[in-house]
Amino acid sequence: MGTRGVPALVDTTPAKTILVYRNGDPFYVGRRVVLPRRRAATFEALLEQLTEQVPVPFGVRRLFTPTRGRPVLELAALQAGGKYVAAGRERFQKLDYIHIVPRKPAKMRKLKEIKPVVHCDIKVPSRWQTYHRTSRHIHVFTNGRLFIPPTKIIIPKFSLTEWNSVLATIGEKVFPLGGVRKLFTMNGHLLDNSKDLQDQHFYVAAGLESFKYFPYWKSPNVPSEVQQKYADIEKHSRRKEKEDSKGKEPPKHDNIPPRAQDSVFYAKEGQKKTLVEPLIQGGAEGDVYKAQTPNTETQGVPEVTEDQYVQVEVPLDQRPAEIVKEVEEIHDDAPDFESNKEKEDERLYEDNEGKI
Repeated sequence: MGTRGVPALVDTTPAKTILVYRNGDPFYVGRRVVLPRRRAATFEALLEQLTEQVPVPFGVRRLFTPTRGRPVLELAALQAGGKYVAAGRERFQKLDYIHIVPRKPAKMRKLKEIKPVVHCDIKVPSRWQTYHRTSRHIHVFTNGRLFIPPTKIIIPKFSLTEWNSVLATIGEKVFPLGGVRKLFTMNGHLLDNSKDLQDQHFYVAAGLESFKYFPYWKSPNVPSEVQQKYADIEKHSRRKEKEDSKGKEPPKHDNIPPRAQDSVFYAKEGQKKTLVEPLIQGGAEGDVYKAQTPNTETQGVPEVTEDQYVQVEVPLDQRPAEIVKEVEEIHDDAPDFESNKEKEDERLYEDNEGKI
């Protein structure tokens, strides 16, 4: 039985692992690169491998030591676990590459809701939470329709950013003439912003028409405290109107009788009398139709007077008035043609007899 030969020894030299920084970058923490013998046979092959792994403008062309910046020119000069700086064609930039540490990610701060300060049992949400985080529950009347009960409407929080979206949401439940175009409070105050909307309040939706002042707050669907609030407002406004009416006194006209004051011909205060200027005859001084500057061609020419026998037609409105007789007078004054004809026939008959 023959003996086998000694097997060939395998190269068990461990691969080199180096840490490569980027030239001039104080935030690049370095890239670990493994250099196996079969892949990196030459120094140029090593530079090509580093170009694929370390993002350097125009590729890796040089290697430097991190502290003094000495160039590395061959594979034998590389040490396992060593640190180097990869650069392109530029010069070495001196930085503290060895102490570059990765930055810790910033901690995300949790947004805490603003909680209201509670001094009693009533829970009132904060202003920020009410306007930006919650929806609104409102009750809406139809303008001019007092006997229709209010409609409860929930306005979502995403619709509060635009006022037109709020009106469109209300228009799905309330149907005034022309659709919902305006929103009023029960005393006629016009709203134009969603920030003015308050939760669990009553409003009046209208179209293009104006607000109709009806006692909406007297509806049985309105809570008693809201009715009392608007009743106090109405009493206060009536009391103020009475005080204003008492403070104003009517103007006194002692010397002028009341019948003359009520007449349409009586000149009241604030009216001005209009002066009627007399008409100027044509050709007189100040007439707009008269030439302001004399004509040089007509200077020294004798004026031709009009003939007295020339008949001039006068307009009808300038002729003197004539007396027009009635129809009966004309018939009375007209000659009796029949009687005249009989008298003529008798006279001719007598003449004929005398000739015979």
